[in-house]
Amino acid sequence: MSTTIPTTQKSLLLHQESTPYVVGETQVPTPGPKDVLVKILACALNPVDYAVVNPPYSKMFIRQWPHIPCTDGAGVVIALGAEVTNLKEGDRMYVPSMPLAAVFQGSSGVQSATGQQYTTVPEDLAAIIPEHITFDQAASLPLALCTDVMLLYNQHPAPENQGLRLKPVWEPEGATAYAGTPAFILGGAASLGQVAIQLAKLAGHNPIIATASPHNAALLKSLGATHVLDRALPNADVLAALPGLTGGNPLEFVFAAVAADPDVLRLARDALAPGGALAIIVPGPQRVPEDVANPGDGKRVGYVFGSARLPHTRETGVMLFKQLSGWLAKGQIKPNPVEILPNGLAGVNDGLERLKAKTVSGTKLIARPHETP
Repeated sequence: MSTTIPTTQKSLLLHQESTPYVVGETQVPTPGPKDVLVKILACALNPVDYAVVNPPYSKMFIRQWPHIPCTDGAGVVIALGAEVTNLKEGDRMYVPSMPLAAVFQGSSGVQSATGQQYTTVPEDLAAIIPEHITFDQAASLPLALCTDVMLLYNQHPAPENQGLRLKPVWEPEGATAYAGTPAFILGGAASLGQVAIQLAKLAGHNPIIATASPHNAALLKSLGATHVLDRALPNADVLAALPGLTGGNPLEFVFAAVAADPDVLRLARDALAPGGALAIIVPGPQRVPEDVANPGDGKRVGYVFGSARLPHTRETGVMLFKQLSGWLAKGQIKPNPVEILPNGLAGVNDGLERLKAKTVSGTKLIARPHETP
C-alpha cells in the first residue's frame, strides 16, 4: 500500500523559555535505518509538557530550539527504515484499510516528539494496537507504562538505574514471587497510579489498596484495586486503617504516584514495613525530603527517569513493548479514560493549563494532531 508523505507538517513549538507553545511548520522527519515513520493520530499531554516550559526544567531537558513537546503517541506506520525487519509497510494488522497501527513512546526533539503530525520511532519500541483499543486510548499509556516498568523492573546494573529491580511480571518468577502480598498505591487515579495498580495485579499482589478521590473509586476497582481510601484522609487515619485491610500482613511494597507532596511521601514511608520497597516517581533522592530518601529500618527507595531510550533502559523498554500488544489484547493493561481536546495541537495550551491547575482527575487529555486548523 503506497502512502503519499508530505515534506512539511504542523508541529507544536516552544521558541523560548516561559512563552506559550505555538503551532508552526516543520519538516517531516526521515526514519533512520531501524526506525519507522508514524503518522500520529493521537498524542497525550503530561505534566512534564508544561513543566519544561520554564526553568529549571527547560534548562535541564531542552537541548534544541524550537522545542517540540509530548512523548505519548499512537498512529499508523507509513514508511520504513532500510533495516527494519519486524514490521512492513502496508501491514493491515488489527486496523482494516490502514497500515500497521502502533503505540509508542516518543522523546523530546524534532525527530521523535509526538506534538506534531509525524514522527520517527525505533521499530522495537513500538507495539501493535489491538482492534478494540482506539488510537486515543492507546496514546494514554506509553510514558506512564515506561516510567512504572523502569522504576519497578529494570535490571540494568548501571549506577544510573536507581529503580527497585523487582522481578519482572513478564518472567515466570515475577508472576508468582509477590502473589498474595499486599500493595499500597498512593495517587491511584493519576496515570502512573492507574498503571501501577494494573502491574500490581499482574504480579499477583492482594489486596491492592489505593488512595484517590472518592469519585475515582469505581475506576480504580475496575483496574484491580481491592480497596480505595479517600486521598483527603489524614495520614494517621490511613495508617490506622491499613492493618485491617491487609489482614495484619506487612506492607512490603508501596508505590507513590504523587511525588510533589511531602505529606504523601511521608505517608508512603510510614506505611512501608521494615525491609520493604518504596517506589517514587522522581529521578533521584535529591527531589524528595531527606527523611524519605533515607527512611531507615532497611527500607529501600527506588527512583526513575521515565524513558525507554536511554542506554540503561533500552533493553527493558524493548521487553516492555514486546509484551504490550498481548497485555492490551487480553485486557491485562487497560488505557486511561480519555478526553479529546478540540482543534488538535492548537488546543494543547488550554489543556496544559488545566493540568497545571490540577482540574483534571482520572483522565488523560488527548490531542489529535491532524485535526489542527
